[in-house]
Amino acid sequence: MSASPRIGQGFDVHRLVTGRPLWLGGVEIPHGRGLDGHSDGDALLHAITDALLGAVGEGDLGRHFPSSDESLRGAASGDLLGRVVSLVQARGLMLGNVDATVIAQEPLLAPHQAAMQARVAALLDAAPEAVNIKVTSTDGLGAIGRGEGIAAQATVLLVPQDAA
Repeated sequence: MSASPRIGQGFDVHRLVTGRPLWLGGVEIPHGRGLDGHSDGDALLHAITDALLGAVGEGDLGRHFPSSDESLRGAASGDLLGRVVSLVQARGLMLGNVDATVIAQEPLLAPHQAAMQARVAALLDAAPEAVNIKVTSTDGLGAIGRGEGIAAQATVLLVPQDAA
């Protein structure tokens, strides 16, 4: 792997459904619906995982953890992220920083930002100040604005471990 910094970006979106807990950033958010998905549906962790995989040129979440793999049904997205963090570290890289945005009309996520930031930092083996999580809505526009789902996007910077 190159000794230079590497940048990756990721995006994920899931439909909100009844009968599932809502997980975002590795934190369970109280809400009447959760995100549909083969795993726990944590769109924020999925976007961050995709960004990490992109930064090291290793494809995407579906390539490493396909929905056809029944052993992954209901898997905690934090566990999947941990496996990718190990892959990143094996390449001699570590997180410089991550900047992520969760896009949701509901529920109100601002009260959960600090918990999500702390959990994501722990999962990434990074300092909390290296993790920035923003939340926004679409002001009622589109499927997300109608409360049909939640999306997330993330950008990561990886730096050589010897640069720390």
